Amino acid sequence: MDRLDTIEIKAFVPARDYALSRRFYADAGFEEKSEGDGVAYFAAGDCSFLLQDFHHPDLAGNLVMHLLVADVDAWHRHLCERGIAERYGVRLDTPADRPWRMRDFCMTDPSGVLWRIAQNIGGRPLADG
Repeated sequence: MDRLDTIEIKAFVPARDYALSRRFYADAGFEEKSEGDGVAYFAAGDCSFLLQDFHHPDLAGNLVMHLLVADVDAWHRHLCERGIAERYGVRLDTPADRPWRMRDFCMTDPSGVLWRIAQNIGGRPLADG
């Protein structure tokens, strides 16, 4: 049988305003590793994605990116300190513990792409309410 080893998977994230989105992701804490031909490669630690100079409202409005981090509250503080919501007019929710044993918050990018930034909190599922 052939080996089906994998290396990684990356999403192509659409940008309504490519220059604005590049600034947004850099300000949010992602490093732009390369850029060319309308595609920018962004990374934070071992996690990365490709921002593309392409926008389709249905795609952007339905795309969800999930970023698992070691300290979700530190990420939220960083985004608040950078004034991400105010500077870019995006949604930035407050972190909350979820029944699926994660603490997370939601953020949108300038094109409407939804990000869930989360941390595993382990243990048993949390009680409702």
